[in-house]
Amino acid sequence: MKGQRRIRIGAVVLAAGTSSRMGEPKQLLRLGEQTVLGQTLNNLRRSRVQEIVLVLGAAAQTIAQQTATDGIKIVINEQFREGMGRSLRTGLAALNPEIDAALVVLADQPFVRPATFDRLIERYIESGAQIAIPTHRGFRGNPVLLDHSVFAEVMALTGDIGCRAIFGSHAEGIVRVAVEDVGILLDIDSKADFERLQRFASGEDSETTVMEAAVLSGRDIAEAGILRADKEDLVLVGADPVVLALAKFGQLLGFRVVVVDPLLNLTDAPYADLVLNSLDFSRLPGGLARYVVVASRGRFDEEAVEEGLRANVAYLGLLANKKRAQEVFRALEARGATRDKLTFVHAPAGLDINAESPEEIALSIMAEIILEKKKRRAE
Repeated sequence: MKGQRRIRIGAVVLAAGTSSRMGEPKQLLRLGEQTVLGQTLNNLRRSRVQEIVLVLGAAAQTIAQQTATDGIKIVINEQFREGMGRSLRTGLAALNPEIDAALVVLADQPFVRPATFDRLIERYIESGAQIAIPTHRGFRGNPVLLDHSVFAEVMALTGDIGCRAIFGSHAEGIVRVAVEDVGILLDIDSKADFERLQRFASGEDSETTVMEAAVLSGRDIAEAGILRADKEDLVLVGADPVVLALAKFGQLLGFRVVVVDPLLNLTDAPYADLVLNSLDFSRLPGGLARYVVVASRGRFDEEAVEEGLRANVAYLGLLANKKRAQEVFRALEARGATRDKLTFVHAPAGLDINAESPEEIALSIMAEIILEKKKRRAE
């Protein structure tokens, strides 16, 4: 619990990126009557935040001219090509020195509700945490709230690295805040992402539609083998291209293939038998052994590995390099996982065959899973 004095909360909005994959500034894309950035700023204005710092870089003049910035402090990251680390430093340095904590907000997340910002602030004040992270149905999202005590550490980051880089060093000071807001998971990295957001803005995709678990729409569940208890599950967490290749291998080898991701549906994963939009393996139908591969590109690695350990699966693999895997293990140790238990996790997942393409990586992981199956049967 923070002291009785009034806690001052700021926000740093990161809008300095080049939008290279979009071909135009994504901050200025239209969502109804608002731009993406305009809606993000308006949501912040309606929250308890007392100061907003907007970090611009690429196309800074154009964005500033086309955005209502009354009451907002604009700072320019001239070295925006160096990545997010420089923008974080620029934004945090521009905050009033009396600010106690700051939300780090991505400009391309226009559907995070004002109430969600306020909920993060409330939990930060109640818990005394150094870092507050929102989650929705078990999936971690953005924005992140940082206590002033970690500002210097974040400002020391370089390259295209976000706040996540310091999480491993502060695992005991992190509070996860469950929110009923799919907006924390919706951002714009591609034109397909923007098309999804447009449907969401127009009401074509409600939150229920976006987040409902999809079970073989249009096909008979029992006929498809979903409820059969004699099936082994291949559970794939994430939307990485390796996941799609693994799903194809899994179907070929007779697994019941389950893809777990907050935003995918069956049309996005044609080789899956089931798509689960909650990070909760207890919702899966019963069956034989369960083999889990986490390939979330860092978005919710810790949460997915923790869920796999909790579910006592037959195989648990993490698609990550050794450095990232160690960060995940440190975070899980701080949350109570023992080193003995973590040795069960195959990280990096897959046999060493010098795999490079998604298909080759998927093949190396599937070979490791088959090897584990053979070992289990021999025991």
